[in-house]
Amino acid sequence: MKNSPGLRVWLTAIRPFSFTASVTPVLIGAALALSHPGEVYWFLLPMAVICSLLLHAATNLVSEYFDFKKGVDRPHTYGSSKVLVQELLTAREVLAGGLALFAAGFVLGLTMVYFRGAPVLWLGIVGILGGFFYTGRPVGYKYIALGDLLVFALMGPLMVLGSYYVLTGSYSPSVVLVSLPVGFLVAAILHANNLRDIVHDREANVRTLANLLGLKAAKVEYFLLVGGAYLAVVMMVLTGTVGWWTLLVFLSVPPAIKNMRSIHHAHLNNVSAIALIDVQTAQHHFLFGALMMTGMAISVLF
Repeated sequence: MKNSPGLRVWLTAIRPFSFTASVTPVLIGAALALSHPGEVYWFLLPMAVICSLLLHAATNLVSEYFDFKKGVDRPHTYGSSKVLVQELLTAREVLAGGLALFAAGFVLGLTMVYFRGAPVLWLGIVGILGGFFYTGRPVGYKYIALGDLLVFALMGPLMVLGSYYVLTGSYSPSVVLVSLPVGFLVAAILHANNLRDIVHDREANVRTLANLLGLKAAKVEYFLLVGGAYLAVVMMVLTGTVGWWTLLVFLSVPPAIKNMRSIHHAHLNNVSAIALIDVQTAQHHFLFGALMMTGMAISVLF
């Protein structure tokens, strides 16, 4: 009889290193809420963070399932947790786990719906559908070169907007502007993963923007996404959308340059040199986001 999988295996499967990508936009929305003139429901912030983590973990499990079924994840490829390739979990267990986490996120999110109404419900449904159909049939937009665009929208503007609305019960055009830098960088995480996996994705008949563009143009896209995050902050400061302290994000330039150099020197016949580029880009995304929300908070409070 097969032993039940332990907690360590499940933690490996949900890939917690990636969770900064879902926590950061929620906290950016919270930093923006500091300047809201009306009442702010701060007690809902932990709920928003937990729901975000549940949906992200669910998406990772569902992605693990469909990538394995499609042949994207194999013993020699990068990117997955390898729990299915190494038979640490069954495909049925991984899919069931993902669906259970989606359900948990939805049920917990109803608390926020109670306080803020139908807009939060619809934002949550869009988030769940976006997470499932990232790889889930019959859509699987990751496999048809729409991953970069939709991940940018779902984990950038949608999450910042959702966080801000849950806390304030209102919307401001500045919310979308402030979401752009984190949207650029979360898209950079996915794009870094896809750039590294160009050869393996082609073997699995998966079309990502990276393998449609080719290595040289894919490198340019990565540089534009990372550089665009800094340019967006400069433009927001110059237009008064955020305070000058938000320029603290430039303290994160050194790891950004290090990652861009790794991408610049990458070759398809030696992708092991950038095996961890998605993790490193996620770490940069978190540092940038932490500095951004710190700068925004200082600008408002002091």
